[in-house]
Amino acid sequence: MAFDSRKSRQSKDQAVDLAALESGQKSPAAPDFEEAVLGALLVEPACVDEAMEELRPSTFYDPKNRMIFEAMIALVNEHEALDLLSVSEKLSQQGHLEDIGGAVRLAALSQKIGAAANIEYYIKILKQKAIQRELITASYEILKNSYDDSIPVDDLIDLSQTKIFAAIQNNVKKDVMEIGTVIKMAMDEIERMQDQTGLSGVPSGFPTLDSITMGWQKSDLIILAARPSVGKTAFALNIARNAAVDHNMPVAFFSLEMPVIQLAKRLMTSETGLPAEKIKGGSKLEKYEWEQLEIKLKALSKAPLYIDDTPSLPINEFRAKVKRLVKTKGVRLVIVDYLQLMQGPADLRGMREQEVAAISRTLKATAKEMDVPIIALSQLSRNAVQRTGGTGKPQLSDLRESGSIEQDADMVIFVHRPDYLGLSESPEGKEFTQIIIAKHRNGAIADIPMRFKSEQVRFVEANDSLVDGADEYGSAMNGDFDGDPPFGSGSDFATDGLNPDFI
Repeated sequence: MAFDSRKSRQSKDQAVDLAALESGQKSPAAPDFEEAVLGALLVEPACVDEAMEELRPSTFYDPKNRMIFEAMIALVNEHEALDLLSVSEKLSQQGHLEDIGGAVRLAALSQKIGAAANIEYYIKILKQKAIQRELITASYEILKNSYDDSIPVDDLIDLSQTKIFAAIQNNVKKDVMEIGTVIKMAMDEIERMQDQTGLSGVPSGFPTLDSITMGWQKSDLIILAARPSVGKTAFALNIARNAAVDHNMPVAFFSLEMPVIQLAKRLMTSETGLPAEKIKGGSKLEKYEWEQLEIKLKALSKAPLYIDDTPSLPINEFRAKVKRLVKTKGVRLVIVDYLQLMQGPADLRGMREQEVAAISRTLKATAKEMDVPIIALSQLSRNAVQRTGGTGKPQLSDLRESGSIEQDADMVIFVHRPDYLGLSESPEGKEFTQIIIAKHRNGAIADIPMRFKSEQVRFVEANDSLVDGADEYGSAMNGDFDGDPPFGSGSDFATDGLNPDFI
């Protein structure tokens, strides 16, 4: 491992030197400051803690100085004091004493110290030079990769963003914070929220659900799971439609399973109340039904809803697209249908559980990095159906292929339909659905009763008095259609445009 790390550092040093040579510039380094810091560590014990917290071996450009600092780190980890003898002995054990110039050079370093009070300034200079070198290395690698036609452009963009971000983050320390400062920040946020009415996150469009979640919260990974054909996609589309149409919030929907046209037809069925077979083309539309389509689809067609139906979407390509959408379109909610169809890192192909775990971690990291909620649909294992006990309710252990999904998720929601499992034979049971919040890191868990209107591909609250789509359709046939939106005032919102293909 140490050999691999040293080899990686040598490669970075070579990249910096090559870039400097090609540009006719000197590599950013401050050898005098490196020696001053090392000399201070040899004779001033008070400097050790600050230096060990702020510096890393890669902060030192001179390989000899780097070896000395690595020996010092090893001594600190062994709770040994730093002085000429101990550092010399540790370097000898590591086989580097002669490489750095012997004990004579260590003695010379101890004579080069500046004022101990200036150690903070010396460290600041070294970190500045290290960041410059990291950025040069990242830029050089990006330049080299940009000439490689075998690298897909989405991979190149993601790789470039990652390298630049890592170059900065690796050298910028986030200080610990006093509890008083944290409480003040929390109080300021609470004060800001007093001026707000309603939810703190992206609305789902279902009041009972929103009363528990306060909307989909920023940086959360929400897993929406169910057995096949239970209604995961329908529920996710309802959530996307409610946020985009009713609240004008940009939503990105990644459909790995269903083509974009099928998704659009499902949305049209929900929005218009027309029978699904009419929308699918099973029977012809009458003239007044065409008018009904045009009127009721106005709000949906202008909604800021962005759909990508790339099959087997690689996780790094997904990250690149989400970053671009958040930056260019202001996307507030991301939905993935569904997690198990994504492709993980190439080196984990064939190790399915590890691949799914990597996908889950990346989804959570992307939600946190971009500060948006991500809803990822997931399949449940057959255990959810085979379990005895009468209810057939899914459990967290039913999440398919990887326990890391449960671990990474901030919230896990199950869509449970007893009629689908053959546990209900009443007419009401054919609509009855439970939305089960089985895990909620920042709130309560609950079972929320709902009804699934399969003919409208729509979920509604259990006590919703909304007129069924079939009744609306019947009224239209009787000449009573007045063009009002079927789903309340939401369809009156003017929004920015349905974009079925944003790539």
